[in-house]
Amino acid sequence: MFESGALYALIAVCLLPVALILMFLALNRARKEVERDEREFMDPLPFMLRLVWPLVEFFAHYLGSLMRVEQIARGNRLLAQSGQGFMMNAQQFFGLQVVSALLFMLGTWLCLAMLEHSDPLWVFLTGLLGFALPYLNAREKRKKRRIEILRQLPVFLDYLAMSIQAGANFTGAIRHSVEKGPEGPMKAELNKVMRDIRAGMGRFDALRLMAERVDVDAVQTFVNAVVQAERTGASIGDVLKGQADQRRTERFQLAEKLAMQAPVKLILPLVAFIFPTTFLIIGFPIAMKLWEVFR
Repeated sequence: MFESGALYALIAVCLLPVALILMFLALNRARKEVERDEREFMDPLPFMLRLVWPLVEFFAHYLGSLMRVEQIARGNRLLAQSGQGFMMNAQQFFGLQVVSALLFMLGTWLCLAMLEHSDPLWVFLTGLLGFALPYLNAREKRKKRRIEILRQLPVFLDYLAMSIQAGANFTGAIRHSVEKGPEGPMKAELNKVMRDIRAGMGRFDALRLMAERVDVDAVQTFVNAVVQAERTGASIGDVLKGQADQRRTERFQLAEKLAMQAPVKLILPLVAFIFPTTFLIIGFPIAMKLWEVFR
């Protein structure tokens, strides 16, 4: 029996290098089959994302084909609205979710191992959290980006109106606003419009594409007003000036609305946290004095 166990151990030791070599060859072949992403005309990746990008491309290549057309369209739309459309596509975003889930699971497993505790449920739950984290981050970026676009839109409409009233055409006005306007997502979107125009797309088609990409009602209204003014022969400069005034008024009205909502939103923290603490601090000495008197 001892000789049989020793024989099995010897066979395992001999087969281990063969298994490692075969696994290395298989991974190397799988890596070579992954198509390299040409990033010359794409936005640069953040530093942390560059570290795991080979794994992202690996999972995007082998798991991205399992995604449905609706999922791909929805993912590309979310990435465009969050400002990451020129950084990755929907398949790569799915690969990023898989890599994030694996990293969270690995980190949880290592922490549990150091604590000499094993609980697969925690590993699974943190994996779900890691998978959902890129999606939640993209949604948060989309929300902040929409707010920033609404804040910057009147400024760029003023630039466009002044440029057109000074004698420039609409394309030149967009170029001037991109050169002189403040940094932010609205400038990035207008820069993409100029990129599309230089690529041969019509200026109004490029504006409609920007409105679909941004998915903000104020931008859609601005584009529709410009297109309608061009068709009817109205002054585009006056239309843009009116749009800027309207957007600025809407921004002030939104600020007033949020200011009026602030007292209502403060009721719950006051009732749940501040008032009980205040009553406890004031009432505790009184309660102790009464206790001493009645005792």
